[in-house]
Amino acid sequence: MNAISIKNLVKKYNTKSSNPLIAVNNISFEIKAGEFFGLLGQNGAGKTTTINILTGLSNKTSGKVKLFGKDIVDNYLEARALIGLVPQEFNFDKFETVYNILYFNAGYFGIPRKERKDRIKKILQELSLWEKKDAKAIELSGGMKRKLMIARALVHKPKILILDEPTAGVDVETRKIMWTYLQQLNKQGMTILLTTHYLEEAEELCERIAIINKGKIIKLDLKSNLLNLLEQEKVKVYLKEELKTVPSSLLEFNHTLDKQTITFSINPQKQEWEKLLAALNKTNLSILKFETYQNKLEDIFIQLTREK
Repeated sequence: MNAISIKNLVKKYNTKSSNPLIAVNNISFEIKAGEFFGLLGQNGAGKTTTINILTGLSNKTSGKVKLFGKDIVDNYLEARALIGLVPQEFNFDKFETVYNILYFNAGYFGIPRKERKDRIKKILQELSLWEKKDAKAIELSGGMKRKLMIARALVHKPKILILDEPTAGVDVETRKIMWTYLQQLNKQGMTILLTTHYLEEAEELCERIAIINKGKIIKLDLKSNLLNLLEQEKVKVYLKEELKTVPSSLLEFNHTLDKQTITFSINPQKQEWEKLLAALNKTNLSILKFETYQNKLEDIFIQLTREK
């Protein structure tokens, strides 16, 4: 069964206007149970609007959305209980203690008091927050607040975890720790939907990725397939001396010259590496070193969104 099924989803604002704003424009996709799925897009592309519809924070204009077969409108209570949401903004009572924030949230989902205590302790220990259980949220660092958001989303044991920019403003070390924890949750069978502006985060965590632009899905595929969309690799050649013009033997290759650096774009599948090395050998250039750059998700994302 699919964890999330979205069919012909549309969200319009100012519907009475002759020119309504279309935030989500007839999108359809499915997320398999147990999948780590990425939804990427620029600011205003429709990511958060889609998440708000999934979680009941915003009403759809039209279309069908189901969570493990439960319609988000017809079966609202059952569907909502399946989701744990980590929103972009901190939306807890900053003067409440860490423990009480989780305790009250568990109560909203009808979890018995005795069971709440064990769950809260386990989650806080896993996220290295147990020692902060009696601290007020306002006293926590930015990274700890992000962890608290995740802990709150997990306290009712949802089947689907939705993360909207979960590591925004978090230092590199804490981000890596959070990645490891999320990967463990996914290995245990939890379905995770991630939106992020850190494209290396999506590249590290997600199996499949959808790119949304101006309310439409412009690409959806396995991460490995997306990374193969660009055939070109970049090769940087660093020189000992500044160069004013590129030797004629190198002009057939796509390149840019910046003083003591020549950057080539080559297709490794067409044996251009060998051709480039042979051409370099014919020159009298004094070369310090080579550097190669493989395609990253960021390169794919920029090209696709620019094209559209």
